[in-house]
Order: sequence, then structure tokens, then C-alpha cells
Amino acid sequence: MVTIMTPSHATPAGDRIIEPMIALAGCSKQHRIVVAGSKGVELMLELQRRGYIRTAATANCGHPAGQYDVALVDWRRRTFKTLEVALDWLVDFLSPGGVLVVWVDPQKAAANETLRLSLERRGFVIEAGTVHECGCAVSARRREMNPVRKAA
Repeated sequence: MVTIMTPSHATPAGDRIIEPMIALAGCSKQHRIVVAGSKGVELMLELQRRGYIRTAATANCGHPAGQYDVALVDWRRRTFKTLEVALDWLVDFLSPGGVLVVWVDPQKAAANETLRLSLERRGFVIEAGTVHECGCAVSARRREMNPVRKAA
């Protein structure tokens, strides 16, 4: 009896979250993107394969200088406490107009509220969110400290 192995066509979890994260961030292939999380390098490589060539993982992103337009954070299967530490470090990589997308495991409403409050304490305003089979995500932008007023 001969057994023939066929390649699996299952989509890795990282691939399933890339499209919703890109949509939440509203990013284009010209944006500079930094990816954080335990699968950061894999997500970076997948984004680059899709044409987002200005993408880096936190392992190779340089020193924080507000140089990224988008931060994509895959924080599934990790604790909220470690997310707080990572956010404190990561926000300095974002430009003033940058967008932050955080993807976490499916959570109870109280945990989602904790994430929202954590982002707001760091000066972000939640713009959108999504619930997906492999987690939920929010996108946020920095609150404008000194909005530019248009001349009448």
C-alpha cells in the first residue's frame, strides 16, 4: 500500500489576520510598517511577499524615532501585562499621524474595555475594531495634541 502525502492548504493563523489588520490600519504598500508579537518576523515576511516592502519586525526595526506609519501588533496567546510593556516601547516607533492595530485573542467584554483604556491612557483614540474567528482587533491613532486649524 502506497500513501501519498499531499500538501496542506490550511491557512496559517498569521495569514488569516493579515487582511483584517491591513484593512483596519488603512495602510498602503508605500507606508512604513513595523510588526510586533511572537510571530512578528513571519508576519513581516508575509507582508513583504504581498508587496509591503517597507515592513520591519521589531527584531530589526532600529531605534525608536517615530519612523513608522503603521504598527501591527499580534498579541495572541500572550498576557495583557506583557502587552502593556510592549506598547510603552512600541509607541515611540510611530509617527505622530501613525496608526496602531492590536490583535488579541477572543476576549470577554471587560478585557476589550481594558485594552481600549490602555490605548487611551497612551494618548490614542480608538477608530475601529473587528471580531474575527481567531481573535479581535482595534485600530487607534494618536489623539491630536494641537490640531491644525483651517483658515476660514
